[in-house]
Amino acid sequence: MVLEELIAGLKTERVVGDVSVKVNGIEIDSKKIVKNRMFVCLKGGNYDSHDAAKEAERYGASAIVCERRLDVGITQVIVKDSREAMSYLAAAFYSFPSQHMKIVGVTGTNGKTTTARIIKEILERAGKKVGLIGTLGVFFGSTFYEPTLTTPDPIDLHKILYEMYHYGIDYVVMEVSAHAIDLKKLSFVRFEIGVLTNLTQDHLDYFGTMERYRAVKKTFLTSPQCKTVVVNSDDELGREILLENDKVISYGIDNPADVFAIDVKEDLSGTSFVLNLFDGIYEVKMNLLGLFNVYNALAAEVACALLGVRVKDAVRALEEVSVVPGRLECVSVKNGVYVFIDYAHTPDGLENSLKTLKKLTQHRLICVFGCGGNRDAGKRPQMGAIAGRLADFVVLTSDNPRYEEPMAIIREIETGLLAQTREYVAVQNRRDAIAYALGYAKRGDIVLVAGKGCEKYQEILGIKHPYNDKDCIEDLEREKDS
Repeated sequence: MVLEELIAGLKTERVVGDVSVKVNGIEIDSKKIVKNRMFVCLKGGNYDSHDAAKEAERYGASAIVCERRLDVGITQVIVKDSREAMSYLAAAFYSFPSQHMKIVGVTGTNGKTTTARIIKEILERAGKKVGLIGTLGVFFGSTFYEPTLTTPDPIDLHKILYEMYHYGIDYVVMEVSAHAIDLKKLSFVRFEIGVLTNLTQDHLDYFGTMERYRAVKKTFLTSPQCKTVVVNSDDELGREILLENDKVISYGIDNPADVFAIDVKEDLSGTSFVLNLFDGIYEVKMNLLGLFNVYNALAAEVACALLGVRVKDAVRALEEVSVVPGRLECVSVKNGVYVFIDYAHTPDGLENSLKTLKKLTQHRLICVFGCGGNRDAGKRPQMGAIAGRLADFVVLTSDNPRYEEPMAIIREIETGLLAQTREYVAVQNRRDAIAYALGYAKRGDIVLVAGKGCEKYQEILGIKHPYNDKDCIEDLEREKDS
């Protein structure tokens, strides 16, 4: 592609140099530059890749996108905001693929992965060709890409959307993280529907305050790039958007909503409820556990109905939806002990999972969990208090300590836990902690191992060591049986 064509719709401050140069790719890492690649300079908290412009030139870059004039001999495209420019350039390089498919963006603190997965399964059962982008990876047809970020960076994202479009995908369901919104990764993606699951505390290490976190989520849902918005009427942000916007469809249980559920019943085999979908009444029985999954299911049903799926087909598909890996997934039933893993790593997520299992246990609820290092430390005592209040016994352990001392994180969790209970132990090694919980459990107990879900690593001092909770549980049970 010729640079002049690529930047035709880009807001520029100034272009210095030849605009007829070729651009055969876009990079943000100067070390990945090869001949005729465009290098986009980004500023971050700990770096400024404007300093790598000369290196990019040496490696063969044909053009540089930057926020100030640089001392290089190749074409410079000077812009006000290089992150927004990168999003535009990525979309333009891949011919704006989001304009050719119907894209559903699911945002919220908790429930994004499950809601997106439900929407995908309903659409597929209705005969649609669907792609999925999110925490568990990228899926379309027989193609699978390992997950990197919840929402990929713009260059990867538009490349994926381009591949999906040329594969014949008509619908894309993607998780939309608050970081992606704030970093303008999605500025040039057109969404047929934007879905809000909920908003609770998370990511304050990045956003600083709940007010800023909330405002960022709201900018996505109220932006012109979302044609229609679906919100939770039982969530404060959802109600706020409902009051301010007339293109919003609501779902809920406690507050008035366009779509709602009543008569919710839960057991270890799944959840049943009566669904009122735009005044049509349907009885639903699904394999997913918990009231929070009723909300996820409602959001998915609304989105699919808006996309033209017949309601009876959507309800039937919901009944066949499989449990999402690592999301309140039962991984073992042995000697009368049920063992679940769950990704819950926020106060609200942990509380939802524990409340669900507390109602279902015949005897005791045992919870194994920790908190991530170098992340929102304010969650730690809150999650300790929640576990102490709802679980009958708690095993505190390590969960991606990153660059923090694991026992220091555990001690912060303890400050909240000790306000509720003394029924706990701290076992730093996660495998040993799970082994302790499984050995402590008796017939009729439920064990919840929370925080990692189906993650395949434990991050310590910058190294991601291979690890998976489900594999660990299976190994421990094999050892016990041998």
